[in-house]
Amino acid sequence: MSADEIRALMSAACNDRLTWNTPLSEEHAAQLVDACVPGAGARIVDFGSGWGELLMRLVESAPGSTGDGVETDPGAVARGRALAEERGLSERVRFHRMPAAEWADDGYDLAVSVGASHAWPGSTPEALRALQAAVRPGGRVLFGEGFWEREPSVRALAGLGAEPGDFGSLLELIRQAEAVGLRPLQVTVADQREWDLFESNANIGQGERWALANAGHPLYEGVVAAVDERRTGYYGGYRGTFGLAYLVLSA
Repeated sequence: MSADEIRALMSAACNDRLTWNTPLSEEHAAQLVDACVPGAGARIVDFGSGWGELLMRLVESAPGSTGDGVETDPGAVARGRALAEERGLSERVRFHRMPAAEWADDGYDLAVSVGASHAWPGSTPEALRALQAAVRPGGRVLFGEGFWEREPSVRALAGLGAEPGDFGSLLELIRQAEAVGLRPLQVTVADQREWDLFESNANIGQGERWALANAGHPLYEGVVAAVDERRTGYYGGYRGTFGLAYLVLSA
């Protein structure tokens, strides 16, 4: 039984139930796009873009704008390129398969990073510095990052595979952004319904649906075990403890 095969079956890139790989509703996404207000002809970069759904919506909201999606997952890059082609955006949205920390272009009007701070060795502080450096003076940043809604229990930490110091409070996250010269224009957080739908549709739902359709498959037991572990980690661990904040920042 291959753990890599199980992870591939449950991966976000091949999960058509996920619009984006983050707890985010359509209404919330529209509010973020509005708050970022990319103007006509804007240049946008998304670090850890996944398949670029949010990037494409930002580009679609601004006539003549262009977007660079920077992503290492080949499956996500392939999905993004196919989606851009389907929506007539292949000339305006380009995907680059490379680590975010290696991207050197700057002068963007908007830089985005949602749930991808681990792409930089220094995690959140370094990610914020990189985003600030990527935009022109007066540009904007959309930063999605985790935080502790309350003191994490042992079970919450185990469910996430995290340490207490991996995240701080929401206010601490805001202060980290301010420390690199980014001023908060809008701060919102994923609500419980967004989280529950995301977890139900992501690894848990993807694995469960696959198992229901493949009862005799050699990987069946492994997939069921992986689903049960994730379900226990969420409902018995970090649900209501680990939050995801979306910060719209001015540079």
